[in-house]
Amino acid sequence: MQALPFATMAFILYIAAGTWQGMTLLRRVPPRPGMVRIIAALGLLLHIPMVVQLLGQAPGLLPGFTTSATLFMAVAVNVVLVASLFKPVLNAGVMLFPLAGIVLIVATGLPSQGSETGLTPGILLHAISSALAFALLAIAAVQAVLVGLQNQALRHHHIRGIVQSLPPLTTMERVLFELVWAGVLLLTLSIASGFIFLDNLFAQHLVHKTLLSIIAWLVFTTLLVGRYRFGWRGMRAVKWTLAGCGFLLLAYFGSKFVLEILLHR
Repeated sequence: MQALPFATMAFILYIAAGTWQGMTLLRRVPPRPGMVRIIAALGLLLHIPMVVQLLGQAPGLLPGFTTSATLFMAVAVNVVLVASLFKPVLNAGVMLFPLAGIVLIVATGLPSQGSETGLTPGILLHAISSALAFALLAIAAVQAVLVGLQNQALRHHHIRGIVQSLPPLTTMERVLFELVWAGVLLLTLSIASGFIFLDNLFAQHLVHKTLLSIIAWLVFTTLLVGRYRFGWRGMRAVKWTLAGCGFLLLAYFGSKFVLEILLHR
């Protein structure tokens, strides 16, 4: 399969879906959620064969940086599309759809490494829960950015533009914490299954991911406790969500990026 044509078509579809949704937020075009879902879903259909091809090219059963990024973005796009049928999260596609397209294009030009390990049901559980946790918390990060913009606009009495296009702030915050709750549950499952089914989570090649994942879990858990004990909301919730997502991003991709892309190991 020729990778670049598939990646290019997926990139164009993702950009189109993200752009229309962005223009909707700016009230430049009418809302077309069904059309946006269809366009993004077509991009995802072209994205999935790329993931399969990259997984097949990896020399081991644990994918490297480019394959992991491509796989996780496919999961994130899928979660956005499915969740948007029940919750107002399609606006997260403004950032996630174009990012998925960029990751896909970049992945076609970079080699992907892997590491050998036995793919047992326990490791599969760890991998799936990790991917889903990343997807939900990545959506939460975008939701937090939108909540932050909405909060700042309302503080300065700017009620036109993006504020008019978003659901009420209370709804946006409720959805944000629902995403964080679901993401933390899956992250807990990911960390617990890693300790149970992986030989040594504090081995040299896993210690950074393990420690950063635990830090991210602590940040998100503190946020949830603060929410339900002290009523945290607004910009405080936004900052804690983005901080947790930052640690999670470093955990999942930081060491892989340094070792494989910068140091070529």
